[in-house]
Amino acid sequence: MRFCVLGSGSKGNATYIAGNGTSLLVDGGLSGRQVKERLGEIGIDIASLDAILITHEHTDHIRGVPVLSRQGKLPIYANEATYRAAGPALDNLFTAREFSTGTSFSINGLEIHPFSISHDSADPVGFVISDSHHSVGYCTDTGTVSRLIRHRLSGCQGLILESNHDPDLLKNGKYPPYLKQRIRSKKGHLANQDAADFLRELWHEGLAHVVLAHLSESNNRPELAMLQAGQALEPLARQNGCRTELSLGHPDRIGELVILCDR
Repeated sequence: MRFCVLGSGSKGNATYIAGNGTSLLVDGGLSGRQVKERLGEIGIDIASLDAILITHEHTDHIRGVPVLSRQGKLPIYANEATYRAAGPALDNLFTAREFSTGTSFSINGLEIHPFSISHDSADPVGFVISDSHHSVGYCTDTGTVSRLIRHRLSGCQGLILESNHDPDLLKNGKYPPYLKQRIRSKKGHLANQDAADFLRELWHEGLAHVVLAHLSESNNRPELAMLQAGQALEPLARQNGCRTELSLGHPDRIGELVILCDR
């Protein structure tokens, strides 16, 4: 399998994931033009995609979806509550298809399992996407790590995980109190240390690559997120002789194109 975070953050989110001859986008919160340009940087044409999966209805996750759906003749997969909450923002699609949160389904050569996360939206989900050899977990926009999230993401070889904010930067920043409280809440976003602690729990010898995603441009610093995640993973890798690569999702450019191989 291979994957690439095309954009991540409050300006828009989209991630390319492919395997077994099937290519997907998770979310389409960038403009259609931006998605097509960033796919082009890794040699992918929109016409080669098979579908777009939607995590939840917030604009930074669905902004470009209708255009991408029509131009690429792509089916859109979301749960019923997300379609209902999005309203006209997810109208005029090439094809709209529903999945049930917690129930696996297949798109050609890939198996997709949507699981519940904790965010201030109608029925937000993360995904585990698998071929016959590898799994990629996608989990952003969650204010807490539940037992279910731990269960679903255990055993993934690739992981895209939120590391949204530094609590001190958030506390001392310019956001109004209500917004700070929203971000800190269990239906908000994961802090750097939350993500690092979770990575320590999830780590196994097969975890090859983690992308830290949805970093706040106002309340975080890339070096802080990388430092805390690295401090969690490095002792485990050193002790077991099996390194996990770390990289970042960016708001304004694509991240690393990750190719998962047997270890």
